[in-house]
Amino acid sequence: MPSYQDELAEASKTAQKKIAETEKKIGDATRQVQDEFAKTFEEISRAAMSRATAEIELGVKLTQKLGAARSFPDVVSAYQEWLSEAMNARSEDARQFMTNSQKFITASTRLFSNGQSGRGMST
Repeated sequence: MPSYQDELAEASKTAQKKIAETEKKIGDATRQVQDEFAKTFEEISRAAMSRATAEIELGVKLTQKLGAARSFPDVVSAYQEWLSEAMNARSEDARQFMTNSQKFITASTRLFSNGQSGRGMST
């Protein structure tokens, strides 16, 4: 018949093992989310550099067209084309921002719900 101290020692070992397993799961999940965040930041950085380059090119193109304009309608046409391209770029920027925001939300949700699926939260 096991003594009270034996039962307590066994329960303590079991609890320590569960705590260690939980810490490992949390560490693994945290590393995974950090990797996803880093990848997303890299994508955002590349997209920002690409947008900056496109903005410069768009400005140069406008300057060239304005320099070559020989009449007021040519100037208006150059500005209309520039504005149309700039508005399309802003629309794409907004779409990309929403996509990146969703990635962060998804990764955060996974981090905070890790190990909670048995308690009503999904992973």
